Amino acid sequence: MDSTRVTKHPTSHERPQQGVGPADPRGALLRTPEPLPVSPAPALPAQTRAGEPSASPAGPLPGAKHGPSGPQGGASSAMPATGGGEHSQPAADEPGTHRPRPAPEGIPVQPGGEQDRAAGLPGGKERRTGQAPPPHGPMPMRRDGDRLRFVGAATRRIARGIDLDEIVMGLCRATVPTFSDAILVYLRDPLPVGDERPTGPLVLRLRRTDRIPQERDLEDGILPVPVPESPGLVALSRELCEVRPGGALAEVLRGVRPVFADAPSARAALPELLGEDLTVPPGQRAILAPLRGRRRVIGAVLFLRRAERLAFEADDLLVAAQLATHSALGIDKAVLYGREAYIADELQRTMLPETLPNPTGVRLASRYLPAAETARVGGDWYDAIPLPGSRVALVVGDVMGHSMTSAAIMGQLRTTAQTLAGLDLPPQEVLHHLDEQAQRLGTDRMATCLYAVYDPVAHRITIANAGHPPPVLLHLGGRAEVLRVPAGAPIGVGGVDFEAVELDAPAGATLLLYTDGLVESRLRDVWTGIEQLREKLAATAQLTGADHPPPLEALCDEVLDMLGPGDRDDDIALLAARFDGIAPSDVAYWYLEPEDAAPSRARRLARRALARWGMEELTDSVELLVSEVVTNAVRYASRPVTLRLLRTDVLRCEVGDDVPQLPRLRQARATDEGGRGLYLVNRLARRWGATRLSTGKVVWFELNRG
Repeated sequence: MDSTRVTKHPTSHERPQQGVGPADPRGALLRTPEPLPVSPAPALPAQTRAGEPSASPAGPLPGAKHGPSGPQGGASSAMPATGGGEHSQPAADEPGTHRPRPAPEGIPVQPGGEQDRAAGLPGGKERRTGQAPPPHGPMPMRRDGDRLRFVGAATRRIARGIDLDEIVMGLCRATVPTFSDAILVYLRDPLPVGDERPTGPLVLRLRRTDRIPQERDLEDGILPVPVPESPGLVALSRELCEVRPGGALAEVLRGVRPVFADAPSARAALPELLGEDLTVPPGQRAILAPLRGRRRVIGAVLFLRRAERLAFEADDLLVAAQLATHSALGIDKAVLYGREAYIADELQRTMLPETLPNPTGVRLASRYLPAAETARVGGDWYDAIPLPGSRVALVVGDVMGHSMTSAAIMGQLRTTAQTLAGLDLPPQEVLHHLDEQAQRLGTDRMATCLYAVYDPVAHRITIANAGHPPPVLLHLGGRAEVLRVPAGAPIGVGGVDFEAVELDAPAGATLLLYTDGLVESRLRDVWTGIEQLREKLAATAQLTGADHPPPLEALCDEVLDMLGPGDRDDDIALLAARFDGIAPSDVAYWYLEPEDAAPSRARRLARRALARWGMEELTDSVELLVSEVVTNAVRYASRPVTLRLLRTDVLRCEVGDDVPQLPRLRQARATDEGGRGLYLVNRLARRWGATRLSTGKVVWFELNRG
């Protein structure tokens, strides 16, 4: 056993290493070696800082060739030791010097190898091992200060990783080639998350390997010679390993502490991990270190050195333990972060509509951008809700913040807006009820919202605003206009009346609804951003000409391109609506008195409309279905019944009355005289439905044209 002693506290009274002050935190792991007998070998030059004169007038520089007894032979050379500190490098024009292999970024080089060789035992042997060092390859760390600096740099590199792959890659890049020649990282499959208890057997999967590039592997090296088709360790090592309960590998993993490969427990565990056909170099040239997270073992790491390199020492077990501990804790946090990010993505995806509807007379496109990749949830939302009479409600809103709480509040407000839209309430009434709902959710639940209803038959749009940025209307000729809509107070203030305005929505125009993240940032105020958005829309429309509006998807992409690198501080929701409308010649509308003759009059009016449109092949089906729906309406109605036919890509029939009760499809019994009207509608129509209005209801059905 090594006679060196390790201090357990930085304030230890043992003799500190030269060049390290008592207050230096590196003294926590510094070792006080036993005094060696004086030998006639050249003395080690004093350690000085770069740029300071050496205390010794002359001495061998690091990397200089040795005398006849050195490993390379030849005459010894004595050079002035100016600036010959511990980390000094020989000049580029010095003959016979050997420049060490550069270490990876952030990992300190291995100093002292040549100095220890020069000040070692006769014959150039190492002072602590009594063996001659290899003439080539990375030199091992010979001082505890070197190990401490290496561990600090390596753990910093591991800590820079956010996800699982970055952490594992940081471990591999930090240890190869400074600490080992190759590394194999095994992780549990699947990795447990948080407090969940894993089910099934313990299975380790080879996650990543790394090694020093070599022209060829020695036959007595780390692993057998690879075949040319698969020259990596991944192809040679077994990818999956099932840990047998009570086996040798399970005992090593349960012990947590790293062990040398020649330890009795490791000799039986390595074949189980690597496979019976793979071997490791003999002696202390491999370290097996379990990876233990906060609650359980999550994997194992195998550090390997080739036969031509010095073996690991006892202090290297402490280094391997530190690397394994930091890596395991980082992997634990990465798995937890990945699960939280997955939950956040799923939450945001369910809060927003998966697909937009395809209502008659309007085309829709949308975009959503999170505030950052690391925070993919927010309070912005958009929605498009089909309404009775071929109308559609367009909604965009923004809850304060972009956190999980904001996303949850957004989901509740969006559900409330959908429910209120189904009642066919005016836009200002929808915002009023949303304001009440926000107050019930909490006193600090604030949001902005814009609610618009588009009627393709009347070519009109009704808009109500609750503290939201105004929409922009792009006309067919290329003129972009910021609509003058009363701003109103945000949702959640309470006690504020909302006002709705009705505006023209000409065919071919495009309405753009957005949240403030698109137009406001730390670099510009909201009105400057709105003006830039208006100019961007006008410039995009000029590219397609005055008679052709730009495609919706391309228009959304062009709008998002106006964001610079530092312009996005908040999440963004964008909803674009292209108004196609329904021509008056494609609409037929009548009022029917609630009397017994109403069904026959409805059949006659529908027959004339179909003849005018050249759709006589649908006459029989339309007459039958119109007669059944109108009969049900006039049976209970007290006011005139409305009948409307719409010719678009399908033929749509709508019958409205003042009775709020919705009809239900039921199976009529053999003895019933009625109850089969909706059954016929369900069998013959392409689609059908019923929607409750504030003044009653509308029953509609659709038939395919030709």
